[in-house]
Amino acid sequence: MGARRERLDQRMADQAVSRRVNGIPKNAARVRKQARLVALVGQLAFPYTPTIRSWISEAAGKPFSQLDEAAIKALLAAQPAKA
Repeated sequence: MGARRERLDQRMADQAVSRRVNGIPKNAARVRKQARLVALVGQLAFPYTPTIRSWISEAAGKPFSQLDEAAIKALLAAQPAKA
């Protein structure tokens, strides 16, 4: 094996370790963010901020422009309420 392949293998191994180490706190942060956004959507009126619209469209799997208030309420009812 050449030096380039060894560097590639080492980089791939380092990335795998990094995913394992950093993945746990990132998953916890995603759960906290979801709980925070669910609470915000419950408090705010329909013209939501871009951050909330982005989260809603990702959670629904549709562009925000295709969603109405009823669909958003149904989505929030399906979300687990964690605080």
